[in-house]
Amino acid sequence: MAGESAALLKTPLYEWHVAQGARMTEFAGWAMPLFYTSIIQEHHATRTACGIGDISHMGRLRFEGPGAAVFLAELLTRRVGDLKLGQIRYSLITNYEGGILDDVLVGYYHNEYGQPFYVVVVNAANREKIVRWVHQHLPPQRANAPGQEVVFTDLTRLWAMFAIQGPRAVEVLQPLVDVDLDSMRYYKGHLVRILHPAAQRQGAIISRTGYTGEDGFELAVGASVARAVWEAILEIGKPLGAVPIGLGARDTLRLEAGMPLYGHELTEEINPFEAGLEYTCYLTGYDFPGRDVLKQLQQQPLQKKLVGLELGSRRVARQGCLLFHDQEPVGFVTSGTFSPTLQKSIAMGYVRPEFAEPGTELLVDIRGQREPIRVVALPFYQRNRKKN
Repeated sequence: MAGESAALLKTPLYEWHVAQGARMTEFAGWAMPLFYTSIIQEHHATRTACGIGDISHMGRLRFEGPGAAVFLAELLTRRVGDLKLGQIRYSLITNYEGGILDDVLVGYYHNEYGQPFYVVVVNAANREKIVRWVHQHLPPQRANAPGQEVVFTDLTRLWAMFAIQGPRAVEVLQPLVDVDLDSMRYYKGHLVRILHPAAQRQGAIISRTGYTGEDGFELAVGASVARAVWEAILEIGKPLGAVPIGLGARDTLRLEAGMPLYGHELTEEINPFEAGLEYTCYLTGYDFPGRDVLKQLQQQPLQKKLVGLELGSRRVARQGCLLFHDQEPVGFVTSGTFSPTLQKSIAMGYVRPEFAEPGTELLVDIRGQREPIRVVALPFYQRNRKKN
């Protein structure tokens, strides 16, 4: 990448991306592919066949030891202790004021010796912040406190991670793993062996999760075999219409699916109730940072509410555009794009609760010109799911 800062982190696939002519960009301190052919082409390929993305920049944090379950219960907003083997939950990490530090996935697994461990996947932009937060809250390792030990490892640089998303994802990935993917349920994970000579049956973690609104999987593999596995996935997928996709298509896909992005829909100044994520907050039992504040906020009227927005024109309302009712400011846009699937301009944003009803007509200020914009239900796009 011309002019790339030497300080940028590189995924194990960086050289492959550059060799394929990807348009590289800086994202959260990483050099990442924005697109290979075009955002629209990669978007449509994911909706109709399969998009394969390098998401190695996402943080992967491992917790084990006899105190790991309680530690995570006192760190995350969601219950952890009742997770079944292979189960994954979407959760939040909040600060002491109830603001959102990050949204994460937590999965519960056993290693080959039957010993339990948890993997928490965090946003790339928040990894260093969350690692510091974890260290601040880890229990002291005292010899007179058996049963409370927690072993914490940041695996981000040791592993790569791929997203295999779309209606043909099972066909693309099945030849490379030793579990029946068709029977895997949504938000479930498995430890698997990679069936590829270069991987020498190396272990990996696969989950039926994603960030596109399509069926699909996320696969974490060792960095040393990442490129061989990535190329094998693409080789199998090519006859099925699978293509590599960059961050550009991932953003348009997630926005159509109404999925929040940290730094846009989620920030430390936004609480879970405003973001429509009250289901992630388990406010009885273990005391996590911000729990008591969230209990109070739960009883108070919302100050703002996350909504979907649809423009009548093809202009795009970007993050920060103000929303008006008549001449009165009533909210702001957090994300916006022109939807390749729906062929219309869409956005998400926060408005005062009295203006959050679908069908409400507002105005959005785009570079000094006000355009009609309508509140609509989320998500904008939803696939027909065969599995829960």
